[in-house]
Amino acid sequence: MARKFLYLVAVVIVLVIAALIVLRLWANELTALALVPTTEFSEQPALADNAYADRAMWFSHPGMGAADPARWQPGFDHDRSPPPGQGKPPPFAVFFVHPTSYLDRASWNAPLGDKEAERIARVYLRGMASPFGVASEIWAPRYRQATFGAFLTDAPDAQRAIDLAYQDVSQAFAQFLQSIPPDMGIVLAGHSQGSLHLLRLLNEDIRGTETARRLVAVYAIGWPVSIEHDLPALGLPACTAASQVGCLISWSSFAEPADPSFVLDGYAGSIGFDGQPRGDGAIVCTNPLTGAAERRAATAQINRGTLVPGNDLSDGKLVAGLVPARCDARGLLLIGDPPEMGRYVLPGNNYHVYDIPLFWANVQADVARRANTWANSR
Repeated sequence: MARKFLYLVAVVIVLVIAALIVLRLWANELTALALVPTTEFSEQPALADNAYADRAMWFSHPGMGAADPARWQPGFDHDRSPPPGQGKPPPFAVFFVHPTSYLDRASWNAPLGDKEAERIARVYLRGMASPFGVASEIWAPRYRQATFGAFLTDAPDAQRAIDLAYQDVSQAFAQFLQSIPPDMGIVLAGHSQGSLHLLRLLNEDIRGTETARRLVAVYAIGWPVSIEHDLPALGLPACTAASQVGCLISWSSFAEPADPSFVLDGYAGSIGFDGQPRGDGAIVCTNPLTGAAERRAATAQINRGTLVPGNDLSDGKLVAGLVPARCDARGLLLIGDPPEMGRYVLPGNNYHVYDIPLFWANVQADVARRANTWANSR
């Protein structure tokens, strides 16, 4: 009996090891299998021309008060002292595009009104858009986002889904411009899929226009931006100084040891805004602790506050001095030893979900500082 039990234990151990090897070698393929839709892309009509005149099409808009997820402000952990406060910045408006919150493989695009996708989107807005809540106006549209699986395949249907999502974002931005004062400074901000759409918006709709001259800064966080193949086509430089305006800010956060292969391999084979493969060239990296692009490490002591979330990401507390940051030669933002942020850290020590919360208070100070600089330069 004892021998049979030992045989059983040995078999279980072998099966567990085999499963771990399969997960290690084919994790990306298994993820794609689980999340990429198997149905064909379904053509959908454009939204009505005045669709975004309806405030119900916005997660965040002026006048919502406490119901606005982007206006939520966290408190500091009880045993930490908050950093010195800043004065109120001059009026400016933020257009924020939320990251992917639709994970269903039943459709290539999220239907408007999908309850779970919109619940997650509001959670993301609380954690990611809230640093920009110092703005006098903040707008965050609902849109028919591409499902998560669309970013795990190069199938033509995936690009069609991304194009449909962008169509909504572009339409929402046009309404945003009509709704804010004509001389007000503008901040574009987003994360992941939201950043992808903002970059395309810069390339296709904003570059060379009067709107471009109103840009305080563009925060395209959590999406690789090629210095060689993307940046020249966007019509504005990367931010290299803390008070610079009319520039682009981007970073992708990894703890160490970092394994960015899943992100960088897909990036290398993708096509840049100049029509060429992006290859293995460096990506834009702005250090959120300094607001600059140098590779010099910034210590955790200047981190004004990391938003450490609760279990479901819908709440959290600011903890000062928790996470350092430095840009490496590839353009990755390295944050040292893995901080305890919750269960949503991706393989390879990828802190993608926490790109903005890791530096919440510094992002808030950064956007206020740049808004002040922009207003003083007018």
